Amino acid sequence: MTSTRVLTGITTTGTPHLGNYVGAIRPAIASSQDESVQSYYFLADLHALIKASDPKRVQQSRLEIAATWLALGLDTDNAIFYRQSDIRETTELAWMLSCVCAKGLMNRAHAYKASVTDNEENGSPDPDRGITMGLFSYPVLMAADILLFNANRVPVGRDQVQHIEMARDMAGRFNHVYKGNYFTLPEAVVDERVQTLNGLDGRKMSKSYDNTIPLFSSEKKLLKLIRKIKTNSLEPGEPKDPETCTLFQIYSAFASESEEQAMRTRYAEGIGWGDAKNAVFEHLNAQLEAPRGEYERLMQDPGHIESVLQKGAERARSEANTLLERLRPAVGLGRFV
Repeated sequence: MTSTRVLTGITTTGTPHLGNYVGAIRPAIASSQDESVQSYYFLADLHALIKASDPKRVQQSRLEIAATWLALGLDTDNAIFYRQSDIRETTELAWMLSCVCAKGLMNRAHAYKASVTDNEENGSPDPDRGITMGLFSYPVLMAADILLFNANRVPVGRDQVQHIEMARDMAGRFNHVYKGNYFTLPEAVVDERVQTLNGLDGRKMSKSYDNTIPLFSSEKKLLKLIRKIKTNSLEPGEPKDPETCTLFQIYSAFASESEEQAMRTRYAEGIGWGDAKNAVFEHLNAQLEAPRGEYERLMQDPGHIESVLQKGAERARSEANTLLERLRPAVGLGRFV
C-alpha cells in the first residue's frame, strides 16, 4: 500500500483552457505517473450543480474534461479516475459529516460570506437572497470527497485552503464524537511554483472574464485567439519587456529553457507584435497537435471514456464501501445481524 494519497477534484462547468492546463492539469498528469503516490482524480459533477443549471452544459463539460485528461496522458492504471456522482458513498458520508459539522463553521466559508456581502452591498433586505443550500454546504461535500479516501494531501489554490481546514475540523470532530481513528487529517498542498496564465485581456485567464484560450481549439481558432491577445503600442524594432507581456508568459509556459531564452533575445531585439504572435501560435500548435488529435478522437468515442470512468468508479467504490461499512455501525446504522 502506498504511503501517500493525493486527491484532486475537477469542476465540470466549462471547457478546459490553457490556464487550466498549466496551473492544474499538467502537474497532475505528471503526479499520476508516480508509482509511489496513489492519486485520485474525479470529475466534481455534483459540485458543478451549485453554479450550473443547464444540464446539457454540465453533461458536455464532463465529457470534454474527461477527454482532455485522457488525451494528455493521465495514467488511469496507476491513478483512480472517476465521476463524483458515480460514488454514492460520497453523499452518504456528506450527510454523516453534516451531522457533526457546526453551522457556525459553514457561516465562515468564504464563498458564502462573499454572497452575503454582495447581497448587503446591493441593498437586499435578505442577506441570504439567492443562496442555495448547495453553496452553503459546499465545504461538507468537499470534505466527504477527501475523507472518503483518507487523502493525505490535497493540491489546491490558496483560496481553497480554508476548505481543507474545514475538512480537518469535521474529521477531527467525527473521530472525537464516535471515539475512533476513522479519518486521516488531510493537508492542503499549495504549490507556489504553479503558474497562473493571463488571458486575452491581460487579466488572469478565467471563464468569468471570458478571456480564455480553449486548450484544444482548432488551428484556425487558436491563431485567431492568439492574435487577439492584448499588447502595447511599441513598434517593430523597439525593445520589449517580456516580464510584462502576456504573449511571452504563455510562450514560456510551453517552452524549454533554451527556447525561452531565445525568445527573450528576440524581444530585446524588438520583435514586432505580429511576428511574436505568429511565433507563439506556431510553438503552441506544434505542442498541442498530437493531444488535440487524440482529444477529437475521444470526443467521438464517448463509450471508451465511459468505460474508463466506470473502471475508475469500481476501484473507488471498492475503497469507499470498505470505509462506509466501518462507519455505519460506528454511528448506529449497522445491520442487526
